[in-house]
Amino acid sequence: MNLSEAKAELRRLLGAVSPAALPGLLHWLRSSDELDELLSDNRKSVLRSIAEDLRSRLPAEAVLPSESAARLKTQQRSQPTVHVDAFLYDEEQVDVLCEDGSLSRSYCLSCGSHRTAPLDFISHSFSVAELCFLFQNVLPDLTGRLLLDVGSRLGAVLYAGFLYSSAAQLVGVEISEEFVSLQRQTVEKYGFSHRVQVVHADVCSQDVLLQNADVLVMNNVFEFFMEPSDQVKAWRFIVQHFRRRGSLLVTVPSLQESLSALQQEALQAGWVEELPLDYDVCLDRDADPDALRQIHLYRVM
Repeated sequence: MNLSEAKAELRRLLGAVSPAALPGLLHWLRSSDELDELLSDNRKSVLRSIAEDLRSRLPAEAVLPSESAARLKTQQRSQPTVHVDAFLYDEEQVDVLCEDGSLSRSYCLSCGSHRTAPLDFISHSFSVAELCFLFQNVLPDLTGRLLLDVGSRLGAVLYAGFLYSSAAQLVGVEISEEFVSLQRQTVEKYGFSHRVQVVHADVCSQDVLLQNADVLVMNNVFEFFMEPSDQVKAWRFIVQHFRRRGSLLVTVPSLQESLSALQQEALQAGWVEELPLDYDVCLDRDADPDALRQIHLYRVM
């Protein structure tokens, strides 16, 4: 059932309600906790449906063959690391992949022995639980605001922002043409196009978008996809143009961690202030507390 059909069905159902019962039904629609719970479940169901669609169209690690830099940087890490996209695969699905041999949680410290150590898992997307936390507990009311997701990749932030916020516009900037195509097809399929836009571009060409954004989201954007010198240039461009006082910046990991690895602590001076977050407020049983604590919120000074 598409959006037009759903609207028509809802009108038909309301038209069948007796005049005496209609005020009570409308009051229930506006104020019922039962309906809130139903809508919450439905929103998660939509996100999981999108994830299922995308899983069938991507390699298991959700890294494209063209992303040679990401593969190389993963191989160069001191501890063996694999890409497991948190939006596509929750813990139960990771368990299934491990059980069927498609994935392992550990690596051998000395080949042929039983000495093993846990693998590092890297994700370039928020999980469904993290997305719920982001829009329900981290960000304020986004009514009338523009949210910009840098390196939108699969589009998870855009889809969740459509479902969980009243943002006027949700814009993703993505440099990969393949991921842009994937996002645009998903936006069209699920009826998100009147509020969601995906721009095929390098963020360093998007000064106007940065200047107009009220919220900027950056989740593991540069480290695995750029050389350090290019990362520094990108950060400087963002600091130069994302400057409207009171605008909000969400990063994973923290700015301190991202920039200290580049020896660029000075980029932070006087630009933003970090806002405290209550990580314990998230009651979603699927949420990983350690992953939630990687989410940081800043306000432009």
